[in-house]
Amino acid sequence: MKITEQRFLRGPNLYANKPLLFSILDLEDLDEIPSNAIHGFTDRLLQLLPTLWEHRCSVGRHGGFVQRLRDGTYPAHIVEHVTLELQCLVGHDVGYGRAREVRGRPRHYRVVCAYHSERVVCAAFDLAIALVDAVAHGMAFDLAGPLDELRALAERTAVGPSTASVIAAARKRGIPVFRLSEDANLFQLGWGSRQKRIQATATGNTGLVAADIASDKHLTKELLAQAGVPVPEGETVDTVEDALRVARALGVPCAVKPLDANQGKGVTTACASASEVMEAFAQARRHGTRVIVERSLCGRDYRVLVAGHKVAAAACRRPPSVCGDGRHSIRELVQIENRDPMRGAGHARHLTCITLDDIALGTLARQGYTPEDVPPPGQSVALRGNANLSTGGTAEDVTDLLPEETRELCVRAARAVGLDVAGVDIVCEDIALPLAAQGGAIIEVNAAPGIRMHEHPSRGRPRDAGGAIVESMFGHGDGRIPVIAVTGTNGKTTSALLAAHVARATGLSTGVTTTSGIYINGRMIMEGDCAGYHSARTLLMSPEVDFAVLETARGGILKRGLAFDRSDVSIILNVSDDHLGLDGVETVDDLARVKAVLAAVASR
Repeated sequence: MKITEQRFLRGPNLYANKPLLFSILDLEDLDEIPSNAIHGFTDRLLQLLPTLWEHRCSVGRHGGFVQRLRDGTYPAHIVEHVTLELQCLVGHDVGYGRAREVRGRPRHYRVVCAYHSERVVCAAFDLAIALVDAVAHGMAFDLAGPLDELRALAERTAVGPSTASVIAAARKRGIPVFRLSEDANLFQLGWGSRQKRIQATATGNTGLVAADIASDKHLTKELLAQAGVPVPEGETVDTVEDALRVARALGVPCAVKPLDANQGKGVTTACASASEVMEAFAQARRHGTRVIVERSLCGRDYRVLVAGHKVAAAACRRPPSVCGDGRHSIRELVQIENRDPMRGAGHARHLTCITLDDIALGTLARQGYTPEDVPPPGQSVALRGNANLSTGGTAEDVTDLLPEETRELCVRAARAVGLDVAGVDIVCEDIALPLAAQGGAIIEVNAAPGIRMHEHPSRGRPRDAGGAIVESMFGHGDGRIPVIAVTGTNGKTTSALLAAHVARATGLSTGVTTTSGIYINGRMIMEGDCAGYHSARTLLMSPEVDFAVLETARGGILKRGLAFDRSDVSIILNVSDDHLGLDGVETVDDLARVKAVLAAVASR
């Protein structure tokens, strides 16, 4: 088998209202050979992919696809199901696919498969062809290695969990979403003049100056203190001698951390001796040139999420630890804990794997342990002083415990730094009590805070942190501008220009795509045939456009699908027989089905 043609249908299309990989597959020597005609085919395939039992197929019940295999189905249909299943096995939940013979082209089948990532579905489709071809020809096939490579590709191209939560919240509210690059977590929410951008949890409203302030912990503390927000005493130092001097002046256990690092990198808490301060200083210098030495506060570590001048969620963060069982060493207990399916590398899962790095070794040493020691049953062993989720910590939701006074302090802290979305870090004994009553303080304010601890706490009620961020960006709106889509065999350009002229006459900044070019407020910004997916997307991404009129040719629908999921008005002018012969569209009825894609998205 071989692929003769392949492309992405990135929006609503002739086959489904979702992104699809479109492929033309030449079956070559497997043409007209059903699965039940190949001895042992179904059993060999199920041995490699037993999860195919879960596919219902057209039979409509569990095991339906396996029944089709045993009754006899063709290789293109099998490749479709294997492609979908391979994506599911690497964490991409997809289930829509179709395989149909191409009229007038013997051996060739049109196969469409849903996807989340373009790179992953392409690799999965190639792997599916190789697997089915090997099974059909009785050849051995080692799936483990290629599946691991596909899984690694899925992790590399995955959207971060915080970004994914914001995107899911936007889609739930009907806000259109564009991923601006497959290589970055940068998204556009909304269209035209109502669009916003999001990268992780930093929004287009997050100012560069505010983000720079947040990355400078000393400057942040100064601004917070000036705003009447309680902060721990301390100084910024450049040398280990200065670090020791400040620690002696504080006269209490102190915290040592880099001036501008994040995710808890290089942070050491509760340094009680000169040697511990020196070691902590060395750790901090690995992540920044300047170091903060400050009073180490007693109590628990809390993170409060502020979005749009309101507290959206709060969590108590606990440092990574293991509990002794009297049999396993600390190193083995860490390995056991990391097998938890909730844990993964980096931000790929709800929790991060615990690492026995130098900071963890130092934390163990202060408790009198080495990684090879076996702690007694029930003994909790801390592996870090700070409780960031990115270093293996866990979280418990405490949103409902925050007193109004603390809520106001957190909002004031975010506003003092200038952030629209902020993660405010607090250390105190009991978050349910006012900070002043217990000597608690705000120790940091973070730009682009991670929100998985709020969306997926280890304990307590999950909070819709992504939804709170979306609400702070859009209020009750959906980020859409009015859209008119125009199609038909003849008259599209004239009708689109007339509609745009009327909209512009009302005072709206109007954009229009046509087969002669793209125009904004009557001025051409791009010349050429601009009646397809990319041109419509260009207009919907233009921040100056209040109203869009999109000429939509049949070629654009067939080649890429629509760039929009919904239009306020769709105009289908006429359907005649002078635009036939593309992608199997051979009759007027075929062409009418293509044009009807616009009708299906009108005011959906």
